[in-house]
Amino acid sequence: MARAHWGCCPWLVLLCACAWGHPKPADLGGQDVRNCSTNPPYLPVTVVNTTVSLTALRQQMQTQNLSAYIIPDTDAHMNEYIGQHDERRAWITGFTGSAGTAVVTMKKAAVWTDSRYWTQAERQMDCNWELHKEVGTTPIVTWLLTEIPAGGCVGFDPFLLSIDTWESYNLALQGSNRQLVSITTNLVDLVWGSERPPVPNQPIYALQEAFTGSTWQEKVSGVRSQMQKHQKAPTAVLLSALEETAWLFNLRASDIPYNPFFYSYTLLTDSSIRLFANKSRFSSETLSYLNSSCTGPMCVQIEDYSQVRDSIQAYALGDVRIWIGTSYTMYGIYEVIPKEKLVTDTYSPVMMTKAVKNSKEQALLKASHVRDAVAVIRYLVWLEKNVPKGTVDEFSGAELVDKFRGEEQFSSGPSFETISASGLGCPSHPTKELNRKLSSDEMYLLDSGGQYWDGTTDITRTVHWGTPSAFQKEAYTRVLIGNIDLSRLIFPAATSGRMVEAFARRALWDAGLNYGHGTGHGIGNFLCVHEWPVGFQSNNIAMAKGMFTSIEPGYYKDGEFGIRLEDVALVVEAKTKYPGSYLTFEVVSFVPYDRNLIDVSLLSPEHLQYLNHYYQTIREKVGPELQRRQLLEEFKWLQQHTEPLAARAPDTASWASVLVVSTLAILSWSV
Repeated sequence: MARAHWGCCPWLVLLCACAWGHPKPADLGGQDVRNCSTNPPYLPVTVVNTTVSLTALRQQMQTQNLSAYIIPDTDAHMNEYIGQHDERRAWITGFTGSAGTAVVTMKKAAVWTDSRYWTQAERQMDCNWELHKEVGTTPIVTWLLTEIPAGGCVGFDPFLLSIDTWESYNLALQGSNRQLVSITTNLVDLVWGSERPPVPNQPIYALQEAFTGSTWQEKVSGVRSQMQKHQKAPTAVLLSALEETAWLFNLRASDIPYNPFFYSYTLLTDSSIRLFANKSRFSSETLSYLNSSCTGPMCVQIEDYSQVRDSIQAYALGDVRIWIGTSYTMYGIYEVIPKEKLVTDTYSPVMMTKAVKNSKEQALLKASHVRDAVAVIRYLVWLEKNVPKGTVDEFSGAELVDKFRGEEQFSSGPSFETISASGLGCPSHPTKELNRKLSSDEMYLLDSGGQYWDGTTDITRTVHWGTPSAFQKEAYTRVLIGNIDLSRLIFPAATSGRMVEAFARRALWDAGLNYGHGTGHGIGNFLCVHEWPVGFQSNNIAMAKGMFTSIEPGYYKDGEFGIRLEDVALVVEAKTKYPGSYLTFEVVSFVPYDRNLIDVSLLSPEHLQYLNHYYQTIREKVGPELQRRQLLEEFKWLQQHTEPLAARAPDTASWASVLVVSTLAILSWSV
């Protein structure tokens, strides 16, 4: 997905954008629901009046001699989800969609967003705002060149533009006699004033050793070793992504929705460790854990979060070389480091190291998926009993699956906003006010996940409680085949995910079908549910043993139904006939697929063998947990839904071929 960079990975947004409820081509560019030409203008009741705030913002712009001011939709760390006090674009415009850039001049104000949010923007923005149904820096700069005079200055908060985004704006404005101006004091914050929600101040805590793969001292030593081996001999590593600091020190908090992070930076050198955060949020025990009272190479010095720019600038005055990952470093830090003192890679050494889980981390993540499966199975059993009564809607369903997860051991809330979607092109994220009843006559798609102290989960299942159509069964089975084909694939080590991604689409392509989103993303250990840089996109890194990724093909019929089957899988060594370095996937999600939607006649003997072996694994992993907790109804359901699948041969097939398929399936159970 093309992006300036939205954080861990904008995966949830991506899936919704390209797959579920996406407008048909004929719907694009429709008439604005607002009518600003009448007096008074006709506006939906959901519109926010922004006249006062825009007037105040323009006054601030005047004091800075600005002709325009750019207001992005991100925070200083490119988090996928942002805290309320960072929702500047939403506050100044009234538009609360997760993606969109606002620009204000002295006479006009405009928002650029994609087709997911056009109707929402029209219903939330008043007539002070133009809606531009485009995305990217190019259309914004084109508009700026027509709206501001030559010699004009375009202001921006450098902590809200990534390096790539800044370069894009800067390049587009070159030769135009307009200048980008970096202003470290955010002008929207000045206008927002005391109404702005406060920065979170909950405690920052250390994970128990039982939930960490390595001590923070071991991790620091590992990064320092990489610094020493680097050919450009960096003297320091600067960490800007919140997940990097959280992972490095085994620290967690709750500053960001769905992600257990805290606002921070880290500057790590051979002889010192500087953690920029709010020191008052550390207990004496946590400070002791970090050895913060000493000044040696394994002592973490806590410095004020707001001083990071000045501290980096001062450090850069010396004979130093600062190693950064450009994908997560904002221009506000980048601009104060002389270019000859930068050592740049796309991802920092922490991001690369974190992507490969050690044996303990793997075991922890697997254990979290077993408990997560219990929660999802409880929910599916409950749905089977209650959907026919007509009492369940998308929103109440989403709340219930989150509740079931919350009752699991080590739970720390959902890992993203649950997608609970039934039937027609309904909202991906239902609300109490906008949702549909679940029906036995429609497909239901549930994409959800949990945060646990030992791991992060993400799973999608699609079900139908009634009689699906032949096309629905075919589409579902082709999606399932794509999931199986990629999951059982053997491929050379160091292969890029994008090189094998087509295996998840092949069965759909064979029938002239496809899906419009990516096929998988990395996942963390009580970190990001959409963890970069692992996955199957062009800008993901090569697959390596110890990585976890989701595998999630789908198919979406506009206005009728959506299908997605998502599992999390561990990259492991493959057993091959001849010696070599090959990899494959081990699925660690343990919820059976919907038998009601599987057309067995489309499955090959190899697919049946894989599927029945997977079902046997589910029985072995989840069955004992259900029995231990006396969830006898759920255990019975599990046994029924993991019964071995037998081939249903086409009319032209011989009994001999049926026997071969059944024999392979039976043999697989003992593997």
